[in-house]
Amino acid sequence: MRTDVAQDTPLGQLREIVLAEGGELAEAIVADPGHEAFAPMLSAAERCAERAGDYGLMIESILEGYLVHYGCPRLLDPPDENLRLLAGDYLYALGLARLAALGDLPAVRELADVISLSAAAHAGPAPPLELPEAIWAVGALGVAGGSWGEGEEAKQRIRDGLERGPAEALDAAFRRADALGIVQEARHALIAFNGQRLRESDST
Repeated sequence: MRTDVAQDTPLGQLREIVLAEGGELAEAIVADPGHEAFAPMLSAAERCAERAGDYGLMIESILEGYLVHYGCPRLLDPPDENLRLLAGDYLYALGLARLAALGDLPAVRELADVISLSAAAHAGPAPPLELPEAIWAVGALGVAGGSWGEGEEAKQRIRDGLERGPAEALDAAFRRADALGIVQEARHALIAFNGQRLRESDST
């Protein structure tokens, strides 16, 4: 078990929370925790800057829950499917509870949409790379800058299963990032997200 993860990073804080929980989840902590994806983008956003640490821990917890459910986790690697389901749901609940404690109910709705859209995307055969990327881009930017009309329309196109839905959602996300002045941070976040998705592909 790795002990040199910086405790002041979102993943370091999440690691300490899981260790404090104890039991099988603590035993499932992996040696290489990987890197944050969306926390740096939120810390650069004016809406989240004053509570950057809280927002960073929240979104990386929910992302880790997603990766436990559907991919190659950075922090946890449960040894069986039952514990994997439990761990993923625990991390989702942890992130949403911390977000609710911030009083940011619009952001709770954004990330609840990320969770539900991700579940639908992964319900059948492995989704194309662009679909999870689009879901996370629109959701994370909904937290960074608040819900916006084009983002809601993009999510509906994804729900409707339109062929161009993911590509149009990514275009909408980058327009939003540009308007918020965080387009470079958004690009870096998606590179990190897709890097983790590539690790997922290598592991299957």
